[in-house]
Amino acid sequence: MRRRSSRSRGAPATEGLWLYGVHAVKAALANPLRRNRRCVLTERAAEALGALPRGVQLDIVDVNGVSRLLPDGAVHQGAALSCEPLPRRSLEDMLKPEGRKLVLVLDQISDPQNVGAILRSAAAFDATAVIVQDRHAPPESGALAKAASGALDLVPYLQVVNIARTLERLGEAGFWRVALASDAGRPLAVALHGSDMALVLGSEGAGIRPLVRARCDTAGAIPIGHLVESLNVSSAAAIALYESRRSDIAGSK
Repeated sequence: MRRRSSRSRGAPATEGLWLYGVHAVKAALANPLRRNRRCVLTERAAEALGALPRGVQLDIVDVNGVSRLLPDGAVHQGAALSCEPLPRRSLEDMLKPEGRKLVLVLDQISDPQNVGAILRSAAAFDATAVIVQDRHAPPESGALAKAASGALDLVPYLQVVNIARTLERLGEAGFWRVALASDAGRPLAVALHGSDMALVLGSEGAGIRPLVRARCDTAGAIPIGHLVESLNVSSAAAIALYESRRSDIAGSK
């Protein structure tokens, strides 16, 4: 590990992918799939992170030195990491491991804050993967990693070409596919199943597209009061994950 003090402007923001925030940087450094280049930290952030993996260059700078490397307004907590994007994972890779699988399928949810929060909930409830369409979802970025608070390096983030065909493949692999929809005829808890499961969520405005919903086995709604029309999609994802894990526990008794 190389350690030196720096008060210069640092490298330009084109130096690879920049992740920022203590939790995001810590998770990336601990991920063996990451290829890390350079870690830029304040003294306080360096104390919080502790020893870095061998081979990662470390620069100690002031807060402004970190800010100059990142987009305006980035809340970095004094920590930034230049690294390569994660290797792309395939759906078939996700299907290989043994044990019950639980995946989230996001249909055109494009806000990195929402997707990051969903990744964080996915990590909390031991989800197998989060699957998105590559053209209508946020790419791997510092903003996504910060919103995920480290979960981007904990839960596989699978980018696929076609969500409907992916759901067909999941069905062939034995997954029970559940669309979260406010107009579903029964509560989500009743729609869940004990097999491998795919929970499908759409954007707050348009919801799940008809072609995607047609590839689901059933639909379930989260019961809410009449004062609001719908939940934020990241909140809905957290509730759906909790219900799924709760049904696992109930079924094992």
